[in-house]
This record gives sequence, C-alpha cells and structure tokens, in this order.
Amino acid sequence: SKGKVDDTNKPNLLAQNFKAEGLREKLVSDITYIYTKEKGWTYLAIVMDLYSMSIIGYSYGDTMDAELVIKAIQNARNKGKFKAGAIFHSDLGSQYTSNKVERYLKELDLKHSYSKKGYPYDNASMESFNAILKKEEVNVNNYETFEEAKLAIFEFIESWYNNKRIHRTIGYVTP
Repeated sequence: SKGKVDDTNKPNLLAQNFKAEGLREKLVSDITYIYTKEKGWTYLAIVMDLYSMSIIGYSYGDTMDAELVIKAIQNARNKGKFKAGAIFHSDLGSQYTSNKVERYLKELDLKHSYSKKGYPYDNASMESFNAILKKEEVNVNNYETFEEAKLAIFEFIESWYNNKRIHRTIGYVTP
C-alpha cells in the first residue's frame, strides 16, 4: 500500500451497527482475491445488503480498480433502488476512496462510511462472507481459467449463498 491512508473526513457511519430496518438501507462492500492458473490473481468486488444478508451485487475481473467497484454497485442498483441516504460501507482501499467511486456514490445518494484502517470488525459481515467464500468454494478448488472461476463464483453466490445457506443473524433462514 502507498503509505498512510488519510482517514480525516472518512467517517464510520455504520459504527459496527449491522442491524438494518429494511432492504437497501445499509450496504457493505469489499474486494477479495481469487487465484486462477490462467491469469494469476483475479478480483471479486461484492456488495451485501445488511438487512437480508444477501449479496445483491458483485463484479469479477482481472484488475482491481475503481471500475470493478462501480460495476458491483451498478449490479446491486439494477436489482432495485437504494433507500435515499442509504449507507454504503467499505474499507479505505484506494478503489473505494477514488474520486470515481466517491462521485458515483454521491450520484446515487449513498452516504459513504469507512472502516478504520486495519480494523476488520468495522466490516464484520463482509469479512464473514469472504471467509465462507474462501472456505467453502475457493480454497477447495483450483481454477484453470478466469471463466471457470467466474462460473464457480456465480453459482456459489446465486445458487448456494443467497438461496440455500442459512444465516444465524437473520434467524437461521436464507437471505
């Protein structure tokens, strides 16, 4: 990473309150790394709705940039309108703090909330999803190609995580 991230004016609006009153009111996001033989490291940007605990948007690519994050947010937005002034929470990664992403969030009337540097508890729900993705899918497979990994991730999120896996935080039901 390029030196210290300046987190002045980067408020943590979520403040570890992961309870949401309704859909599309509190969103959390993160980027995780997935290895493929063909391309080396590839990147998955995810947007989760804290009310349903479901992955409502994601984007998978071979570059970790602002565009990857924007695509994930667009895919989430395509599933339905966000509440006005909804919270969008992320870490202080350069993709999330880029002007492109900040501008896009403003356009959508999303309030950007940030985890403190090196403090994963601020985004516990996202960390938990990443751990499950790694443990139950990525670490038990070797992906030859980008396309193979993409399909596996799609199936994991759409068929398994969002539809079959039960979540303690929402009363042991599926999202």
